[in-house]
Amino acid sequence: MKSRGIDCTDKTSLFVVVVSFKAARTKRLFCFLNLGLDLDKQPHSGDKKVERRNKMKKKLIIAIAMMLTLSLVFMTACSKKETAEEPKEEEKVEEAAEEEAAEEEATEEEATEEEAAEEEEEDYTTGDASLDNPRNGDEIGEAEMLVSSFGTSFNDNRRLTIGAIESDLEKAFPDYAVRRGFTAQIVIDHIMRRDNVAIDNMTQALDRAEANGVKTLVVVPTHLMSGFEYNDVVDEIAGKSDAFEKVVISKPLLDSDADFDAVAKAIYEDTKSYDDGETAICFMGHGTEADSNAVYGKMQETLKGLGYNNIFIGTVEAAPTIDDVIGMVKDGGYKKVVLQPLMVVAGDHANNDMAGDEEDSWKSIMEKEGFEVTCVLKGLGEIQAVRDIYVAHAQDAVNTL
Repeated sequence: MKSRGIDCTDKTSLFVVVVSFKAARTKRLFCFLNLGLDLDKQPHSGDKKVERRNKMKKKLIIAIAMMLTLSLVFMTACSKKETAEEPKEEEKVEEAAEEEAAEEEATEEEATEEEAAEEEEEDYTTGDASLDNPRNGDEIGEAEMLVSSFGTSFNDNRRLTIGAIESDLEKAFPDYAVRRGFTAQIVIDHIMRRDNVAIDNMTQALDRAEANGVKTLVVVPTHLMSGFEYNDVVDEIAGKSDAFEKVVISKPLLDSDADFDAVAKAIYEDTKSYDDGETAICFMGHGTEADSNAVYGKMQETLKGLGYNNIFIGTVEAAPTIDDVIGMVKDGGYKKVVLQPLMVVAGDHANNDMAGDEEDSWKSIMEKEGFEVTCVLKGLGEIQAVRDIYVAHAQDAVNTL
């Protein structure tokens, strides 16, 4: 940093001069150039050499003093300049932070506007939200059964799947108050904006249970497998377990070999009316990057082992892919295809990724391949035999208390 030709950062030489000067002032004799003159001592009258020498030294001393004064002035000016520049740097950081915050706010507003626009364009045939029981009331009592689901904004299907599971649990366990908790905040927010219906997320549901003095909490996840979402529920329950005397979590739908057999038989029975020798039944699962994605391959093997050779399993976001499914259908020589979700609910994925009119939907892709396609928008939660598995898992959990 430079100021008027002076290097303000090189303060070492100035510091040495100042220190030397202060050290010299502690003595009454200020010696300069090793001449040994006592400046307090007056020269004898007529001693012109001494007078001239003293005058010369005084001039030099005055010059040095002036240099010191100027040096101190420059040092002070540099210090003030540096101090003045520090707030400027802080101001830059603050301005950058404000700009970033403004950009984030603008992005959030844009996302909200896009969601609102999508809602305006949404085909409101998802049903009457008022027919679905959100199960978010108080006066729970000491024993609660909290049903944890990802959730769906399709009102009728929510009632026919998640709502049906909750109702079956309520009938099977009359000593427990059944409550609901969704894990997908985006679904919760969508329902609130569109239908003005409040559904608890898991944190709110657990806080409600604690506030109501629940002592025994049984959590029943409706997840298909023990993947990321199921494990997130387990972790959240573990973090809140101290609030209750007893806490237990039931297993997901596909846990044991018996579960795979039961689900395979349930989906076969539900679709066997389509089995005319020319029709393939293709179930679309969600898919996950977790190791638990292996459940889809295992389900295919289970179906094959039970002799259900016209049923094929694929996923929308992992493997097996739609291409894998098409390959199996072609190898079987089938001419027609029935598409149905291998998901608890028939929500967004089923209505759009599977049965939508977009060119990348399973329906469109299958039709391009020359198959006659029928879409069945029915979640696993609508099948009684599947709901019975959730009730059995809840009973297993209660038995451990």
